[in-house]
Amino acid sequence: MSLAATLSGCSGRGIPPEGSTGELVYVGTQDRQIQALRFDPSTGKLAVIAKVAEGARSTWVAAHPVLPVIYAVDDDNAKEGSVTAYAVNRTTGALERINEVATRGSGTTNLYLDVPSMTLLAANYGGGSVSSITVKPDGSLGLLVSTVKDIGSGPNRRQATAHAHSAVVDPSGRYALVPDLGADRVFVYGFDRGAHSLSADDAVRSRSFVAPAGSGPRHIAFGASGQYVYVISELSAEIMVFRWDTVQGRLALLQSLPVSSETFKGTRSGAEIAVSGDGRFVYAENRAEDSLSVYRVDANSGQLSLVQRVASGGERPWGFGIDRSGKWMLVANQRSGTVNVFGIDTASGKLSDIGQTVSMPTPVSIAFVN
Repeated sequence: MSLAATLSGCSGRGIPPEGSTGELVYVGTQDRQIQALRFDPSTGKLAVIAKVAEGARSTWVAAHPVLPVIYAVDDDNAKEGSVTAYAVNRTTGALERINEVATRGSGTTNLYLDVPSMTLLAANYGGGSVSSITVKPDGSLGLLVSTVKDIGSGPNRRQATAHAHSAVVDPSGRYALVPDLGADRVFVYGFDRGAHSLSADDAVRSRSFVAPAGSGPRHIAFGASGQYVYVISELSAEIMVFRWDTVQGRLALLQSLPVSSETFKGTRSGAEIAVSGDGRFVYAENRAEDSLSVYRVDANSGQLSLVQRVASGGERPWGFGIDRSGKWMLVANQRSGTVNVFGIDTASGKLSDIGQTVSMPTPVSIAFVN
């Protein structure tokens, strides 16, 4: 079957039609499968369609911004990592495999799509590296262009070597920022949008930010203006707020605040972070306390103030996704095996658990298909 035919109508073998209304949602899991859901943004109702892919350890899934295509990692540290492109059948939710590209790094754990250059950045946790892969106009994967290996370690037992955990391209398109849990760094690499390529930091005049020892930087998000950057650390469960110098390609720390509550005494574990579409709020996940936090962004300084801390609706919240309206958040609670629906008050930023939930094995990431 040609790719054009695949995109226009997948076979949907073994999957009953669910109708074409509502949004399609794909959930990456630790159980070597991808699950498809149907979400109704008018009511908040969520329903499971089916398991639509299996075999690879597809812990992270990401959607193409326009086409019915999703991308999934193979997060298996025992072998070379890879990224697979799937065509989405918008009627049934079925996935049809398009192609796969190896990343030259083990444990591919996170994807970021730079839309202006149509380049996927793949963070390889096990290999401690980040790779760039081209995306063709039809949504299929092109070539692996570059792989840059991180170097470093930290004091925690999980920090014996570098572990790249995510990546994002800055608004200028000249740099890629890579939080590395093992090296306690936010690496700042060169990025060439025309060539789709990454280049290592200058070893003598490094642009990369040295995080507090044992903090374990995990995920990253730019604010709406592009002036500020928000990084959540996994091991210390903190949010670091930076001013971004787009000319020099450097981060300046402005604020650091805990995600954990003041009374928490256990092992901390930060997970996901995201900025609202209008840039007024930052959302963060705390796996250690099964909670979500909402922060208000000061437009003048980029700094954060806590608005709300609320239970995640399950155990071990690992990832979340915000739908395109900005009014709904779906939370993947890994340990309890649930995806929970939260309403978002766009005026206050506050979250409300509406009681909608579905069950599946070990959900960890969420992707809405446009």
